This record gives sequence, C-alpha cells and structure tokens, in this order.
Amino acid sequence: MITNRTAPRLAAVAALAAALSAGPVQSALADGRAGSHPVSAGKTVAAAGAAEPDKANKADRFRDDKGGWKGDGLSLNAADNKKVDEFLARARSAEQTVSPEMQAVARISHATLIGFDHRLKSPDSLKRKVATAMKETPGQTVDATLARISDSVRYTLQWPDGSYTNGVTIASSALSLWGNDSVKWANTWGRKHGYKAINAAWRDPHSRHVFEVQFHTPSSKWAQEATHKLYEEQRLPTTSPERARELQEQQNAIFESVPVPDGAEDLTLPAAPAQGRQEPARTLPAPVDQPAAAA
Repeated sequence: MITNRTAPRLAAVAALAAALSAGPVQSALADGRAGSHPVSAGKTVAAAGAAEPDKANKADRFRDDKGGWKGDGLSLNAADNKKVDEFLARARSAEQTVSPEMQAVARISHATLIGFDHRLKSPDSLKRKVATAMKETPGQTVDATLARISDSVRYTLQWPDGSYTNGVTIASSALSLWGNDSVKWANTWGRKHGYKAINAAWRDPHSRHVFEVQFHTPSSKWAQEATHKLYEEQRLPTTSPERARELQEQQNAIFESVPVPDGAEDLTLPAAPAQGRQEPARTLPAPVDQPAAAA
C-alpha cells in the first residue's frame, strides 16, 4: 500500500505518460559529487546531454597475468573474473535503455538526478564487492553473488525536504507503471541509527537487468557522501572488529543530524499496475523551480 494521497498522483503520471508521445526525451541531469553541503546541494534539474558513463570501459587496474583479479586483499580467479566482466557488459547494455527512462522520471517528479556520470559501477568497485561477498559467504558461487547485485547500474534522485514525499511517490509510481518489476524497497528513514534514505531496485523489462534507484534529500545525500570512506573502510576484510564499531559510531553521528521529511517514514512500494506496461513520455515539460533546501 502507498499513502492516501497517492491516487491523484498515480492518475496524473498515467495521463502524462499516455498523452506525451513525440520527440526525444530531454535529459534531466545534475552533478552531485562528494563535498557538497546540504544547504547548496538541492539544485533545480538542468537540461543537458547525457554524459558517457565514468570509467565504464576503463582497463581493470587489478587484473593479474592469469586473467584473474586482485585488490585490497581480495581476489577472483580467472573464471569468476570473466563472469563478472560479462555481467558488466550486460550492465552497460541495459543502461542504454534505463537511462532515458530515469531522465523522464526526473522530469515528471521535478527531481535532481544526482551523479549521472557515475551511473555505471566501475569494474574494480564491482569486483571488490563480489569478492567481498564471496569471502564472507564461503561456498557461494560467483553466479549466486552476481544474482544479488542490484547496483551495477544505479541512479540517485533528490528533492528538497518539502517535496520529498510527493517526489518519491510520483517517481516510484512511474517506474512501476512503465513495467519495471520491483525487487527491492528499503526505507530506512524510520531507523534510529545509521543510513537514512530509500534504496530501491527494479528489473528492466527489456534487458531483465536490475538497476538501483536511491531517493534522497540534500541532507541525506550529503551524509551519505560524508560517510562513504568510513563505510568502505568498515567493509574491508582487514578492518578489526574494534575499528569497525568505531567507524559505525562515526557514521551514526553524521546520520543523526539528517532531518526526516514529513511522511518519509510511511513511504512504501507502489502497487503494480493492473494493466500492461505504458511507454515513458517522449517529450516532457520543464520542471518547476525548486526552493532552496532549508539549513
């Protein structure tokens, strides 16, 4: 179930998607790199051409002479490394379909699409994640590990606190309406400690590849960026339990300062559409200017 205020918005999304059908999708992008303060991070969506995925085709820095991969005390043998490379190729192919849809979602919901240049997870980052998971779960195959990966293609949508609940409702409803199958919905706004946001994942109906969408406010995105290095260190196999607890406490302190938008704790996965997939709108109206986020 979703909030009682959802029905009119669902109808609006459906009407807009059905009514607009000509011309290319206009890009809705914004650069959301680390270091932005919450006060300045809430930008109006800007129209621009789609950038090439950062590092998507860059040579694997940790490939060994036998075709395997090594890095940060982790490793993949040649056969497993090849399967990850094939998975990365499928991710690059799926991105070509998913990105225009996400740009349309950003327009419809008046969101800022953060970090679009980094929509593809880099080879080293994905291999580090796969190798870590396999080390933590002895006996788990690379195929089983890859089946659990949801962020090889990933996007971040951001709204000011006052627009967040409406924006998430519209964006998630549009993705569902367009035939994407939900595989994950993690709303952590109600948790007492740690990360605050909504992390969701859908399966693209064309490629059947899973992609991730994070729903943030400027403050929650700032906190995520501020804690990123702490989280990465915490996940390393060389990090001691004592240090891991210390790193978690530091992350908790940062996220405790993040305001919770009204209604965010109650946001749940939209219901699947009763009818078949509707194609995304091809031409979308310019977004309404968003007010600056409160300090």
